[in-house]
Amino acid sequence: MAAFSPSQVTLNARPPAEGAGTPLIQTDSVNLHYGTTQALKNISVTLGERHVTAFIGPSGCGKSTFLRCFNRMNDLIDSVRITGSIKIGGQDIYSPDVDVIELRKRIGMVFQRSNPFPKSIYDNITYGLKLHGMTAKSDLDAAVEQSLRSAALWDEVKDRLNTSAMGLSGGQQQRLCIARAIAIKPEILLMDEPASALDPIATAKIEELIIELKREFTIVIVTHNMQQAARISDHTAFFYLGELIEFGPTAKLFTNPSKKQTEDYVTGRFG
Repeated sequence: MAAFSPSQVTLNARPPAEGAGTPLIQTDSVNLHYGTTQALKNISVTLGERHVTAFIGPSGCGKSTFLRCFNRMNDLIDSVRITGSIKIGGQDIYSPDVDVIELRKRIGMVFQRSNPFPKSIYDNITYGLKLHGMTAKSDLDAAVEQSLRSAALWDEVKDRLNTSAMGLSGGQQQRLCIARAIAIKPEILLMDEPASALDPIATAKIEELIIELKREFTIVIVTHNMQQAARISDHTAFFYLGELIEFGPTAKLFTNPSKKQTEDYVTGRFG
């Protein structure tokens, strides 16, 4: 990784969204094992509502694993064992009485590589809505337009909604996946390296979109791109070897970190 000085990073200078200081996600002593391998070690952190929180750290440090705890996607992996507490809106999401399907409705996810369904643009957006019982065409039409507008894609695709989503560019496909995720009105949007496979122009559009979306959604993003974290996030968490080394306001973490490990990472001394 090329070294850079924190002073070279363009930091997010925008004020936080109204109400952004309200705690939404709270974790306490979260440990995760894959069989005998411990991937997360005693992670305790509180993430604010309608904030953008970035998870940074070298590959294999646990940031994507921790992200996937929030919608219980790690449940799909054999031999996973999780201890500790994760609460969203005060509810323990690992409680036996939690409906995982409903949980995932509240928490949308966008993956590293765009994964549109091999269907029309319109059908990509309405797929989840229909699963949740929306059937009236007028309602579906309105939801499609609203979500595509929110994803800054409407003007580019409004005349070809019935054509295949596979014909869109990579950046457009990723924005379609974001539109699909927000169509069902989640509270939280998880993003795992959403721009890593995109060119700089498409990446800039995704970043602008994230800044706009935090007006409505709480966003947690995993990124290897520290400049990206500095540009778009309100708070940043630095992970290393399964541990949360430091968490705090993005400007402070990049310009005046509390831990030497954090300073070494953001200045390129390791990673």
